[in-house]
Amino acid sequence: MIGKMTENKTLDVLEIFKQSGALLQGHFRLTSGKHSVQYMQCAQVLQYPHFAAQLGAKLAQVWQGQGIRTVIGPAMGGIIVAHEVAGALGVRALFTERENGVMSLRRGFSLSPGEKVLVVEDVITTGGSVREVVTVVQELGAVPVGVGVLVDRSGGKENFGVPLKSLLQLNIEAFEPEQCPLCSEGIPVVKPGSRVV
Repeated sequence: MIGKMTENKTLDVLEIFKQSGALLQGHFRLTSGKHSVQYMQCAQVLQYPHFAAQLGAKLAQVWQGQGIRTVIGPAMGGIIVAHEVAGALGVRALFTERENGVMSLRRGFSLSPGEKVLVVEDVITTGGSVREVVTVVQELGAVPVGVGVLVDRSGGKENFGVPLKSLLQLNIEAFEPEQCPLCSEGIPVVKPGSRVV
């Protein structure tokens, strides 16, 4: 059983991911198409509301006092993160989703010109989905104030044109499929994420 956090005992972020079984070992195909020996399956940690709430509150602390009115994340990984961060900031939570392969704001959601928006995600490697969400926000005339992620696998290398803050940075090596040592050993690859590559 995963232990519930109390006010007196706060687990560190990496420990939360380890306890929930979110850090996987094996041979994985990432959303970017690259291969890796480790995979951060944030859904494993976000299934526990007490962990999701604490991670959301920690991420929200970084963005306090910035005038944020809305938190937005891409479906699927960013939905729970946006909800928890928005709850901690006392603002609304939205999510984008793909329609005909294009990231868009649907379901009657809207953003106002000049509205300050925080873009969030569970984990980034190349940052493709986050970049698409930032574009959606800008195209609607709102102002992305930053990007907040639970786990940054990019090594801090991704540039979204706004500040990037993460709770955890992991430098997990990723390979192009044709240079993957696990492929050359004949080890089957698994696609654990939510999007089909």
